[in-house]
Amino acid sequence: MFPIRDHNPSERFPIVTWALIAANVVIFLSYLPLFGDERALAILFWEWGMVPAKLVSGTGYHGLLTAMFLHGSLLHLGGNMLFLWIFGDNLEDRLGHAGFLAFYLATGIGAALLQFAAAPTSPVPMVGASGAIAGVMGGYLLLFPRARVDVLLILIVYFRVFAVPAWLMLGLWFTIQLVSGFGNPADGGVAYWAHAGGFALGLAAILPYWIRAGGPRFWARTEGHPDHPEARYRLVESSVPKVRRRKR
Repeated sequence: MFPIRDHNPSERFPIVTWALIAANVVIFLSYLPLFGDERALAILFWEWGMVPAKLVSGTGYHGLLTAMFLHGSLLHLGGNMLFLWIFGDNLEDRLGHAGFLAFYLATGIGAALLQFAAAPTSPVPMVGASGAIAGVMGGYLLLFPRARVDVLLILIVYFRVFAVPAWLMLGLWFTIQLVSGFGNPADGGVAYWAHAGGFALGLAAILPYWIRAGGPRFWARTEGHPDHPEARYRLVESSVPKVRRRKR
């Protein structure tokens, strides 16, 4: 089950969100040829990823920032950019372009530090924008807990798209990261603590804005929904002609 869109349109063009997506895609394409050379790819991630063991030795601090723009596969990149596209525009709408960029980078660096704290001696590079995007999701949850999010459910051969409130989808995602963080080694291949930590940091970082917006009064006014008309989607019938089966 994963989200494909929300019903919460932004009121201004999310230039920073799109710039971040473009930057991640361009950077990934720049080292795509290295996926045919495992040693060269490992050197790239060692140099520019976040390596906890290097931080302990007093080096590699730049990786706290640069790791956010590296991804380990096309699926890794695509999943992260999908989440950023769905949830980033609304936070940028609220925080402004510069404010959103600062929020994104700060939660991403904070998430990397929490992953470092979970496994400070690990020599495994951490790469990916997941921590920063988890921060965006945490902020979204506080501001729009009842915004509708369309999710695609896939059960073997069963496919269905249906809408759920943001608190359900995001709360379930956070719970999975938290449970997985406790149930797996901190350096077991997925940065669960960066995910869970980034989400919590995003909630905390957006709290001052929520309070200035009225806090509980903001929720009472909007009932947890976006405070503007939601987007409505409808299925358009395909232009491909139907071919009837012949009975034998």
